[in-house]
Amino acid sequence: MTLFVVSTPIGNLEDFSFRAKNVLQGVDLIAAEDKRRTAVLLARWSIEKPMIAMHDHNERNLLEKMISVLKSGKTIALVSDAGTPLISDPGYALVRECRSENIAVSPIPGPCSVIAALSVAGLPTNQFSFRGFSPTKAKDRTTFLRAVSEEACTQVFFETPHRIAKTIEAMSQLMPGRDVAVCRELTKKFEQVVFSRIEEIKKKFDSSEIPSRGEFVIVVRGIEIKQSTNDDLLLNILLTELSPSRAASVASKYFSSSRSELYQRAIRLKELLELEN
Repeated sequence: MTLFVVSTPIGNLEDFSFRAKNVLQGVDLIAAEDKRRTAVLLARWSIEKPMIAMHDHNERNLLEKMISVLKSGKTIALVSDAGTPLISDPGYALVRECRSENIAVSPIPGPCSVIAALSVAGLPTNQFSFRGFSPTKAKDRTTFLRAVSEEACTQVFFETPHRIAKTIEAMSQLMPGRDVAVCRELTKKFEQVVFSRIEEIKKKFDSSEIPSRGEFVIVVRGIEIKQSTNDDLLLNILLTELSPSRAASVASKYFSSSRSELYQRAIRLKELLELEN
């Protein structure tokens, strides 16, 4: 009576661990996000096991059935399309239900695109925040990127091929001068990892040096706390007499932060001041 949460390759099938292979060979049932994708992996390693599709749209409807199977003494392996389940993938509801029913849940660690990207990004990894996929709507995405730009620790998030160029363009405006790593198609044939300032990253997308194809993991360096704190102290003083735009212009003459970055911070501080009054 155990649910195994099994990590599978994010691209290269050779990244499948011995333990993961043994677990999938030994369980009674495999709950797969996409049976077709998982079938390719199973065929590569000559694993023949019954599968059931469990994804975002049907996970809650299957909970009773899955719990019943587990309570009958059988074992289930939970796998996503690629990487570690529950990391922006289905599975949370099932794991949560297993915990509430005192059913054992065992992790079978392995590939994870978030950790893979951090390991090659060349950015601080002592603290980081994973944000999942950026929002679909442009307005929500701008709000999301502003929040990312104000965090002190390294930020990691996913992006889709049809939105990546617009996201990079917005990042160049909202976080000028920031170090960014773009990781495309990690572990796959056309793997590409590019580390540079966001302005250079944008140029590479504009010239198609970085194609808008494949799966993307974006890693962003956090803002420098000491500098931002000093900026905020001056901005708070200036905002008592000046507009956010004028305050940013004055502050940019004293600090290394760009006028654009200072203006965004001034807007945020102005909103906070208005809420307090």
